[in-house]
Order: sequence, then structure tokens, then C-alpha cells
Amino acid sequence: MIKFKEYKDIILNLIKLSLPILGGNLSHILVSFADTAVAGRYSTLALGAISVASAIVMTVTIGAIGLILSVSPVISNFRGQNIPSKKFFNLTILFSIIVSIPFFLILELILQKIDFIGLSPDILPYVKEYIEVCSWTIFPASIFVAIKEFLQAYEKVVFANILMLLMVIINLVLNIVLTFGFDFGVISIPAMGVLGLSIATLISKTLVTIFMFLYCIPLFKTGLNFSKAYLKDLFKTGAPISAAIFFEFLGFNLTAVLIGKFSALFAAVHNIILAIANCTFMIVLSVSNAASIKIGYFNGKKDKQNIIKYANGCVFLVLCICLVSFLILGNFSENIISIFSNDPEVINLSQKILVFAMAFLFFDGIQGACVGMLKGLKDTKIIMFTMLSAYLLIAIPTGLYFAYQKNIILEGFWLGLALALCFAAIVTSSRVVYNIKKMK
Repeated sequence: MIKFKEYKDIILNLIKLSLPILGGNLSHILVSFADTAVAGRYSTLALGAISVASAIVMTVTIGAIGLILSVSPVISNFRGQNIPSKKFFNLTILFSIIVSIPFFLILELILQKIDFIGLSPDILPYVKEYIEVCSWTIFPASIFVAIKEFLQAYEKVVFANILMLLMVIINLVLNIVLTFGFDFGVISIPAMGVLGLSIATLISKTLVTIFMFLYCIPLFKTGLNFSKAYLKDLFKTGAPISAAIFFEFLGFNLTAVLIGKFSALFAAVHNIILAIANCTFMIVLSVSNAASIKIGYFNGKKDKQNIIKYANGCVFLVLCICLVSFLILGNFSENIISIFSNDPEVINLSQKILVFAMAFLFFDGIQGACVGMLKGLKDTKIIMFTMLSAYLLIAIPTGLYFAYQKNIILEGFWLGLALALCFAAIVTSSRVVYNIKKMK
């Protein structure tokens, strides 16, 4: 049992570190919300086009981002070992550019072959238009994440995450101006529709990356210190993270597509419940990231006692977050769902699915916390195999079985997701315990 007084400093340190990270994490949701809102206001066609195009761009981009997410745990471990690591700043940026290139080429290949996917002819030209511009965002996005991860390893989390919130504002303003057009008197900008949305995304991501460069000018003076061992460590830690995130994206996207085959109502409810779950998980992810930094530092120092304390503190905070989420969802479910839809049928069905979603949130919280700990311990390979098994071997087959064999569709797929995350929580938590026990 965790004694609050004993862990007071640990919990406060995690909260202090996770709050700015939370702001950055929430910015991802806000940017997506703004894009969707502006596209929907412009036309249903634009909304459909960016829904498909952004899913393609993000699924590929996340491969590069996943590799770069290794920077924070690796540098944190170096700090714990008292290895001078600021000298690797320029090499980290070079690493982010290099890993982005193959994923950029994948997007270009998809763009060339997208006619064969079988998209609706009315949205196909706009999907191409969006991908053609947004494929270039992989470079500023990757560089930004690399710098953010590097600073995060030194527990400097405020500036980068403020920039991410600033990006939300810049992106929204540019979305409106470039999508609908605007007459400034001196200059008039024509309405560009979907093209305007893509240009707004590219400009906003590039601008915040430039701001990050300016903030980190002193670090550039360290020069390019090439280290094969450092790059090897980044790939070894990052490759499983990248694969794990890809399998998670793939699992959720397949689930959404399969549910959408049955009815628009089911698809709408699924998206609403997922949006609610994502808001809670963003908080969990912030605590997980904070724990990863702290545990990475003490792992480098081989300080078992502090690793245990921060692991316990992380779990305690996540359980508190889940408990508060349950209380809010249990008492205000109709009010929350009404934000997304006023359709009584949607609200009624969403409330039924929330029961499965609450189990999903609990297991997702535990596995999210443990994934952060495993990153700090640089034991990431297990994460990749866990996510592969959870989503592709449990979630999807379970959902398909209940949908086609038992005619339990939405509940069946969400039960599959809950079981998958339960499996992931058991495996990752067991692995954390194993890693700690084998420490001297």
C-alpha cells in the first residue's frame, strides 16, 4: 500500500513534470478538432477528404515519430550515468531528419498509387492535394519532437509545450484565413479549401520548429559529435516504440473501418467514445512521459529504490486519474455525450458503450503507465510484441467473432478492445516487476 506522506515529493515531482507535457499532448487533440471543425464548416466534401488524408499522413508520420521518442529515455539514462550528453544535440536533430526521409518517401509512394485504393471519386483529388502538401510536414514535425524529447530528458518541458499550444492558435487562424479566404485590404487571400487546410498545417508546424531552433541556439554551439553507440541506442530503443505505436494505430483504424461497415450510427458512437477515451488517456500519457524521464534518470544511476518509488507514484497517479474519470463519466455521461451529438439514439447507445469504455480506460491507464516505465528502463521490445498481440490477435478477432457470430456489434468490438488492453496491462506490468526484481 502506498503511503501518501512517504510518496508526497515523488507524486508532486511527477505532477509538476507532467502538467506542461499535458498541455502539449492536449494540443494534438485541439489541432485535430480545429481542422475538423473548419473543414466541416467549409463543406462535407472537405471534411471527408481530410479525414482520409490526415489518417494516411499521420499513420506514416507516426513511424518516424516513434523512433524519435527514444531520445528522452536514452538521454535520461545518460544523465543518470553522468555521461555528458548535451554534445549529442546536433546529432539528435540529424537523426530526426535521416529517419524522416524513408517515411516521407513512403508518403510520396502512397500519393502516386492512391488511385488504386478505391476512394470515392469526389474526394480523391482533395485527398491527393492534402497529402501532397502535408507529406512535407514530417520534417518539421520530426525535428520539433527530437528537440522536445532532448529538452524533456533534462526536465525542461515548459517552453516546448507552450509552443505546441501556440501552434493550436496559429493553425486555427491560418485554417480560417486560407480555407475561406480573407481580404486584408492591402492583400487579398482567395479561398483555397482543402489546399488551405494543408498549407496551414505545414506553416504552423514549420513556425513552431523555427521558434524551437531559436530557443536552442546555445546548444548548437556544441558541434556535431558523431557517436555510433548513441545512434545504435536510439534505434534499439526507438524501433520497438515505433512498431508498437503503428500496431496501435492500425488496430484502432481497422476497428473503426470494421464498425463503419455495419452502420453510420455505430461509427458515430465509436468515434464519440474514442474521443472521450483519448482525452483521459492524454492525462495518463503525460504522467507516463514524466515517469519515463525520472525512471530513465535513476535507471542510469542504478538506483533501484527511486525507480520503485517513481513506479509506485506513477501507478498511484494513474489510478487516481482513472477513478476521477469514472466518477465524471458515471455522473455526467449524458452531458458529455451531448457535446458531440444531440441525437437521442446516439446518446442512448453511447451510454451503453461507456460501460465497456470505462473498463478500457482502466486497463489502458495501467498499460500506459507501465509503457512509460519500460521506456525509462530501456526495455521497449516487449512493448512492440504486446501491442501486436493485443490489437491484432485479441481486439480485432474478438470484435469480429461477436459481430458476425453473435450479432453483438459495437459492444463486441469494445469488449475486444477492453480485453486487449487488459492483456497489455498484465504483460507490461509483469515486465516492469521482472525488470525491478532482477536489479541488484
